[in-house]
Amino acid sequence: MAFPFLSFSLQLTATSPILFTKVTIPIIHRATCTAPTNPRLHLLRRYSAAGTAVSNQTEGGGGRGEVLINPEEEKRVEAADYDWTEEWYPLYLTRNVPEDAPLGLTVFDRKIVLYKDGEGTFRCYEDRCPHRLAKLSEGQLIDGRLECLYHGWQFEGDGKCVKIPQLPASAKIPKAACVKTYEVKDSQGVVWVWMSTKTPPNPEKLPWFEHFARPGFFDISTTHELPYDHSILLENLMDPAHVPISHDRTDFSAEREDAQPLVFEVTERTNRGFAGTWRREKDSGKGSTLLRFDAPCVLQNNRELEGKDGVKRNFSAVFLCRPTGQGKSMLIARFGVTKRSPLVSVLPQWYWHKEACKVFEQDMGFLSSQNEVLMKEKVPTKDLYLNLKSSDTWVSEYRKWMDKVGHGMPYYFGNRTISLPKVPPVVEHAPAGIIAALSASYPAKGGIGTMYAPNLANRYFRHVIHCRSCSKVIKSFELWKNILSATAVVLTTLAILVVSRQWKAVLLGSAALCSAAAYACLKAIELNTNNFIRTHRRL
Repeated sequence: MAFPFLSFSLQLTATSPILFTKVTIPIIHRATCTAPTNPRLHLLRRYSAAGTAVSNQTEGGGGRGEVLINPEEEKRVEAADYDWTEEWYPLYLTRNVPEDAPLGLTVFDRKIVLYKDGEGTFRCYEDRCPHRLAKLSEGQLIDGRLECLYHGWQFEGDGKCVKIPQLPASAKIPKAACVKTYEVKDSQGVVWVWMSTKTPPNPEKLPWFEHFARPGFFDISTTHELPYDHSILLENLMDPAHVPISHDRTDFSAEREDAQPLVFEVTERTNRGFAGTWRREKDSGKGSTLLRFDAPCVLQNNRELEGKDGVKRNFSAVFLCRPTGQGKSMLIARFGVTKRSPLVSVLPQWYWHKEACKVFEQDMGFLSSQNEVLMKEKVPTKDLYLNLKSSDTWVSEYRKWMDKVGHGMPYYFGNRTISLPKVPPVVEHAPAGIIAALSASYPAKGGIGTMYAPNLANRYFRHVIHCRSCSKVIKSFELWKNILSATAVVLTTLAILVVSRQWKAVLLGSAALCSAAAYACLKAIELNTNNFIRTHRRL
């Protein structure tokens, strides 16, 4: 997934149709390692021994071995020491965290709750009450304390329970009545969580983006919840080759006629990620885009552009991905530039957020199906993918990185190894009845109508409920639509009652204007809530 529309908004350059995508890397031969003690690693040996058939087939006739990545398979996979909990994960844009309600979130299969206490400090707990396991994220904030809505138990600070309404006045609150806490940090406008409760947070692992720390650096940031695995999301974001095809004419920078071979160069490989450059084959001498992937799920593209005035401008695209369960992920996409285009100042922020949603919807169908195939086939990606050297280098390297560290994750799909989820995905259903139906139609923190179905295929639930500015805009449009519609009805009624033809004309003309304005508000709401549908898919 790339964001070609932002190259138009930021007025970067017409020569970079795939500016916001990513790269991949050729395979390196790794040394044989001693098998780690982690029991998950039995899969490493299993698939290492079973992988030569595909390798030989790939190298076969027709010259395919010349264009496909990694014609020679390795005998073993090198495993690195890795623990997924000892990482910082991006939770939310700071500005979008609710001031008056807890926020339920997920990292892999762990459910957590984030909220602001009475002093404005971020607090993060395990999302279950020690009393009867009710979700604390369904609770409310009372005087800066998080209250469970089941029986009213209240928690504060380091997870200590400070109130149990049903407890006798002479009784003490049990010491076991506390919740597990997680360390959180607010850094550069993003709230991060350290998922280990045993190992102290490592500040050196907290991501820091140099460009975003520069004075005057302007960025557009959006949040999206997506119905496919975070590894598929990262693959998509690493893939510049798909942009001219999938996002053809989303703006002037993406045109299918520009699909061509890409040139990649790897500059760094470590157990925590990789980095390199990429460019289009035809753009020799025009500079390359710098790409870096850092564990656990941070991807960035940086490029320096020189304007006609000779002034150098820095562009940065940062993608912060968070695994939110099997077949689900959340992305914080941040695009920044040292000098913004006047067009960005003219068009409202919700327009750019709407364009970002459209780009994701253009990819959603085949990415969701890709997720389904991986889960169904239950084999490593080398047995399913045909990665090209001239388009899929980054994708291949990412899956190889997963081979090295995946044994330290709850589940993963690597290039040569896999570890399937040991726990089936939890599908939460609303209780039956009219109240439940209304609750689903009017979701917490901003639901406004029955047109919004509670699923991640719906733009409202993918983006709007996670974006304070878009939620406010939609509510404003909804309010103005109702006011203008009512005004049009009143003016029409008055036009019928008055006798003067002149007043009839004035009132009917005013009613028509109000109706047109109400219709415009309706279309603006639809722009922000209706999914993009490709022309050839429309009925």
